[in-house]
Amino acid sequence: MPAAIAPAVNSVSLEESYRHCRRVARERARNFYYSFLLLGKPQRNGMCAIYAFMRQCDDLSDDPAATNKVKLAGSIALWRVQLDSALQGRFSGDPVWPAFHDTVQRYGIPHRFFHEMIEGITSDLESRQVETYKELYHYCYQVASVVGLTIIYIFGFTNTRALLLAEKCGIAFQLTNILRDVREDAGLGRVYLPAEDLQRFGVSVEQLRSGSEDDKFRQLMRFEANRARGYFVESEPLLAMIQPKSRRSLWALRAIYLTLLAKLERAHFNVLSRRINVPTFAKLLLLLRASFR
Repeated sequence: MPAAIAPAVNSVSLEESYRHCRRVARERARNFYYSFLLLGKPQRNGMCAIYAFMRQCDDLSDDPAATNKVKLAGSIALWRVQLDSALQGRFSGDPVWPAFHDTVQRYGIPHRFFHEMIEGITSDLESRQVETYKELYHYCYQVASVVGLTIIYIFGFTNTRALLLAEKCGIAFQLTNILRDVREDAGLGRVYLPAEDLQRFGVSVEQLRSGSEDDKFRQLMRFEANRARGYFVESEPLLAMIQPKSRRSLWALRAIYLTLLAKLERAHFNVLSRRINVPTFAKLLLLLRASFR
């Protein structure tokens, strides 16, 4: 721990910190928040605390400092220092820290996952073209699988195989997000569909930006969607490996993403001309179904 960070007592109480995290999750978590509602209060609070930490990581790239690489590097470095301090029970700055520390301690979450989250978020700060599927998998691991690996500690599990399945589940979720956001990401200079796959199907990066949805593009998207669906199938046994009281929440989250993937497929992957989402009423219906499981 750097000597510049001294032990400090955060002026925000633990309950106030959890209240802040619940508000952040309610306002911004979207798909995740619906699944939180099916958990008991302690687990729901823990999920909100972890989400608030992840949200703050993500917001680093939206900070005004993001236009200045030196300032951005300083913001990220400060966040890392605050993270290390919070993991040791010393809080400064953001009101998320007391609840975050309490959650990490309560559920015994390995600290390395949070540093991997920061690595994943910072990898998105500049334009990028993913070259291979191996590179794409690593990116999905950093920004999504580590989230799954974190929250199954809150769900509770006894079989260590659950860790591998949580990783695969995160890959499935992130691949689905990437398929939905192809044009938006390309417009920001981020192309996550591997260059080796673009070349295989004869699709150019410029086509992703221009919005031309031809047969070659749809074949490419179907290929990637099949990858995502494969990971959904592979990770399905995870439901039986977590504590029974947590299974409805995970089922709902998976159902929302599977519904999104199915909508993309039914729309013939017309994602370059419009944004495809799961509407709120559909999420609420899935939540209702989950509550009876």
